[in-house]
Parts: sequence; structure tokens; C-alpha cells
Amino acid sequence: MKRGIAWLSIALVLVAASRATCVGAYTIDTTIPLAAGCPQPDRQLMSLTSPLSPRWSTALPTAAPILSVAPPFSSAQVSEIAGVVTASFGAWAGVTGTTFNSESYSGVVAPLARTTEQNACTDDAQDNIDGIDTICLNQSSTAFTTGVLAFTRVITANAPGVSVGASAPAAFAGQILDSDTLFCNNGQVQFATPGALSTPQGQGAYDLESLLIHELGHWFGLDHSAVWRAIMFPFAPPPGQFLGQRPTAEVPDAPLADDDRTGIRAQYPDPNDAVNIGTIRGKILPANPFELATAPAPYAGGNVTGIFGAHVVAVDSSTGSVIAGTLGGWTCGVTSSFTQFDGSYEIDRLPVGHSYLIYAEPLVSLVGASNLGDSLNDLCAHGANPSCTIPVLNTNFNPRIRPGSP
Repeated sequence: MKRGIAWLSIALVLVAASRATCVGAYTIDTTIPLAAGCPQPDRQLMSLTSPLSPRWSTALPTAAPILSVAPPFSSAQVSEIAGVVTASFGAWAGVTGTTFNSESYSGVVAPLARTTEQNACTDDAQDNIDGIDTICLNQSSTAFTTGVLAFTRVITANAPGVSVGASAPAAFAGQILDSDTLFCNNGQVQFATPGALSTPQGQGAYDLESLLIHELGHWFGLDHSAVWRAIMFPFAPPPGQFLGQRPTAEVPDAPLADDDRTGIRAQYPDPNDAVNIGTIRGKILPANPFELATAPAPYAGGNVTGIFGAHVVAVDSSTGSVIAGTLGGWTCGVTSSFTQFDGSYEIDRLPVGHSYLIYAEPLVSLVGASNLGDSLNDLCAHGANPSCTIPVLNTNFNPRIRPGSP
């Protein structure tokens, strides 16, 4: 049975700066249920009876061929790129404390399914919403705008029973039914495998592995992160560079930052994890409560009662490491079944037994509202009762710090 679906498109871009970079833990995309109610997190159905079954297209770009150690368009190059795809999935599957792991989902770290279809991620008729998760490196799409290196299109269900293409009927609102990642193929942007990135030719190419790991984060429901070191930061590493460490057999999740790890744990928590179970929650309120009096009412009879859009970050006080950051400003389901803009935040799946410093900062640097459009715009129901208008991102406050421990 087919019903309404929700559509997300999240782009990875470059910036013209000395450090071009690819928001916390984690900012999670959500879907408003068809029957209205609280925003539901977008996530894959992690079930052993319905495992993730991704594929990638072996149709490769010819105008700016992917740089590799192996000769272009050879079977050896296809194998080399397949290793990048496998390692990219392995980075997320290598995080402990999640239900998405290499033991339960060996299909994403074993040889992945392949297709030779030239336009496996789109067609002129239906944009190929086929219910098959696909990576396309040679996509002849006109969807790319200037500066966009890759983007991921995610289709979610807004009610149980929804399906698209080959997908099984959704079990819940927010279930991801189709994820497609498209890499830019305009003849001007070139990508390189890890082995080729360090060569003289690779200094002008973008790291295929870093970009793909980032895009796969969107497959699992993660939006961008305002944490600079996070793989989910919305700007790509500059040509000839890669983000973090390369994955290894011993540490497959090495490219990820703690912010990324906390995000995937929050999305797919392992019920047997006894370490990463801490939660810190609170509200970001203005020093002068009358400051919010002029904010437009988000719905009839409602008010904005806290700072919306603050970036709240948990830092391990003993190491100085950023463990997680999130976008704060709203809650739902505590006193009502629709979004309340009361300044609330919550950071889950923190390691217990640690002390944390909690920073609240405005999004006024590289990462802003335009980089978090999906996670912000999907907080309000469309056509539901009460109808809702999302407040303007609040940047009119100074950073604040407080101690905290889960």
C-alpha cells in the first residue's frame, strides 16, 4: 500500500576558505506523522528480518575519472572503489553501543550489491524513488548547484503501512524507505580513493571516503553537525585532504568524531550497552524573560518561551573532548502532543562516570540555519491542528557554560 511520504535532500558543500570543511551529538532529522503529533526521528528499520540492503552503481564518471591506484575503468579500480564503499559503511557499523553493527548487519560490510545502471539514482519520470538504497558516482543529474559535491535524498514514511517501490510497508512514522547518494559529475570536480589522494594528481581531488562516510550518516537519519571535527560537519575537507583518521580493521570507526558516535548511538541504541546511557537535559532561557515577548506566536494561543536554535555542546571536563552537541529549543510529548518552543535540549547516550561542561552557543559562524534546514523545518505539522510556524533562529545571546553530569 502506498501513502504519503516525506522528502529530504541534504547537500555536502565546499566553501572558498583556507579550511574548507564538509551539524549536536547530533542533529536528527524528523518527520511529522500523517495523523499529526510529535516529530518522529527519521531512522532505518533495524531488524534482522529486514536488514539494510544497499547497493552501489559501478557506472563511473568519464569527464573527470575517479583517481585510483588501479587503472581507470578496470576491474581492479572497481574493486578499489568497492573497498572504499565497504569501509565507509564499516565506519558506522564499527561504533559500539548501537544495534547497527558488523555482527548483526554483516551485509553492509560484506561485498555490497552492485548495479551497472547509468542513472540508478534518478530518472526523468519519477526520480527513481524505488525503495532501494543506492550510491551513484556517475549521476547525470541537474540537481547539483554551484559548490555542492554530493547530496543524499532520503524518503521517509509519514505513517505505518507506507511503502515506495520495492520497500516493505513501514512499521512506524519516520521510517526511512529509500536513501540515494549522488556525487557531482560535472566534469570539473574530481574524487580520489585513499590510495590515490596522496599522489601529486590527488592533491587536486576530493577524498571519496570522507565524503561517502558523511553522506551515509544521512542514510541513518543524522543531519549536519556544528561540531567542526565531526564527519557530519556540512563542509567537505579541501582537495588533497581527508577528515579524521583512516579506518582500520582494529578501529573501523576511526574517521568518526565522538559527536558522530553519540549520534548513531542515540538513533540506534543497544539495549545491552551499560556505558553510554547518560542523559543531560535542560532549557536555554534568556536572562531577561521579556526578551521573547515580541517573538511571533508559533501557533494560536502559544508563545516562544525559550531560546530556539541554540547549539548545546557536552565537553568532557577531564579531556576537553567534545562528546556531543545538539540543536536545542523545543520539546514535544511532555505536556502536549505538538511542538513547544520552550528552549529545551537533551543530549542522550553519554558515557556515564564522567563530568561534563555544557556550552550553549548561537549558530553565528560557518554553520547556520541554512545548513540545518531539514531538522528545523520538520518540527511543525503541516495542515494539522494546531498549525505551527517555526520561530526564527535565535542568535541574540552570548555563549554560556555550566557543569553537568549524567
